[in-house]
Amino acid sequence: MMERLLILEDGSVYRGQGFGSDELKTGELVFNTSMTGYQEILTDNSYCGQIVMMTYPLIGNYGINRDDYESIEPAVFGFVTRDLCQSPNNWRSQETLDDFLKAHNIPGIYDVDTRAITRKLRNKGTMRAMMANPDTDIEAAVKQLQETDYLHDQVARVSSSKIFPIPNRGHKVVL
Repeated sequence: MMERLLILEDGSVYRGQGFGSDELKTGELVFNTSMTGYQEILTDNSYCGQIVMMTYPLIGNYGINRDDYESIEPAVFGFVTRDLCQSPNNWRSQETLDDFLKAHNIPGIYDVDTRAITRKLRNKGTMRAMMANPDTDIEAAVKQLQETDYLHDQVARVSSSKIFPIPNRGHKVVL
């Protein structure tokens, strides 16, 4: 794993370890207090354009499996956790969290103080954030964050552009 930074629009910088993709993106940093369900959160389209931080400390312990996806493609822009389990132990696990994030071009960072960041977000509200390499010009990154607008096209980004059937028995429903 390599060192990675989490930079917030207020100038806060958190050093941690990178995992997942090296394709670093800017997004709205939010937190989730669930103790389980990180896979469902990552594939929940309501998090489109957001960098999701988990407040539960250990994430990745049961791996990833295709049966628990909430959508076909994840739409989150990043993932933050305190501790990362790199050797999941569950009979349903098909891949590690790190492998999943790499396959879907989602950057992650762990070994950061998620409690301090959560308190900051609770007091100040969500903030724009980015993950960055350790040699990044912090002042320039903060300026970029402050000038970047939030997404306004999430529905278009996550909506299907084609009709597709979902096999089932019983009544047919069209959405």
